[in-house]
Amino acid sequence: MDINTLKTQIELEILQVNSPEELEVFRAKYLGRKGALAELTSIIPQLPIEQRAGLGQQVNMLKSQLQALITDRQKVFSGGATKVTSSTICDLGMPGIAQELGRLHPITQVIEEINTVFVNMGFVVADGPEVETEFNNFTGLNIPLNHPSRDAFDTFYLKDYPKMLLRSHTSPVQVRAMKSRKPPLAVIVPGRVYRPDAVDASHLFMFHQIEGFMVDTNVTFSGLKGILETFAKKVFGEEIKMRFRPHFFPFTEPSAEVEISCIICKGKGCSVCGRKGWLEILGAGMIHPNVFKQVGYDSKKYSGFAFGMGIERIAMLKYGINDIRLFFENDLRFLKQF
Repeated sequence: MDINTLKTQIELEILQVNSPEELEVFRAKYLGRKGALAELTSIIPQLPIEQRAGLGQQVNMLKSQLQALITDRQKVFSGGATKVTSSTICDLGMPGIAQELGRLHPITQVIEEINTVFVNMGFVVADGPEVETEFNNFTGLNIPLNHPSRDAFDTFYLKDYPKMLLRSHTSPVQVRAMKSRKPPLAVIVPGRVYRPDAVDASHLFMFHQIEGFMVDTNVTFSGLKGILETFAKKVFGEEIKMRFRPHFFPFTEPSAEVEISCIICKGKGCSVCGRKGWLEILGAGMIHPNVFKQVGYDSKKYSGFAFGMGIERIAMLKYGINDIRLFFENDLRFLKQF
């Protein structure tokens, strides 16, 4: 057979090969021990000496081209693998494995919702380090040296840096912001905080807070109430009621705990609210003059308020969750609900 005719025949036949089995038959037909190329090679010694080299080169070239065609065809059947086996054959009729889309963690969702509420009221979002100085975490916030939270057993101090600690609230950013900027200020600070609490259904050693504060020349307690009432109604619904109950915080004076009517029983009293009809959601008050003194503000010229809330608590109340640990167990059955 003429070698050019054989080459044309090979190129046409390879296009008709539609399975690994057919490809093996094709390979044996042309590259097998008794294949077409073997027959051509066997007649080379019978040719005149001057023709042997030319035919030998043509046969080798055709053999290389044929092997390349077979390799390319194998890749078609094996999805890129050079070796075709039953395990590498792609079954186009087999259903695929769907990749599930991820979603935001419920804590992240609540943080973004709260941020949006306050940003729409003119606040800006700030951030700060989780490893803080003792001054920013305590002294700058009018928390004296003999306060219980200063004890090494009540705060995560760093071993090699005794004046550094894991912040126990996001309020240190209030000190940082006021020391670096002049009023007017309206800032919220979401972030992680750390306290060495025993882990149970309502406590963790790590959780999230949002600190908020406003400072200007005529900031009032009634303004604080209006802003927090707007926040509560946006997050928990327009039908809820809110009240302030006197409390004590070192960095605010006067201070109050803010409660809303129970979203479960609508204020009638149930197991969630302890039969009281009210749920505590945050602490707030007017910024203490001593805090202004620490950051270099004139307390006779400026006034301000501050508030802070636990994000996990807000999320638990909003979604009716009774165990804070569920947020961090990474159980998809729980997380998929949000």
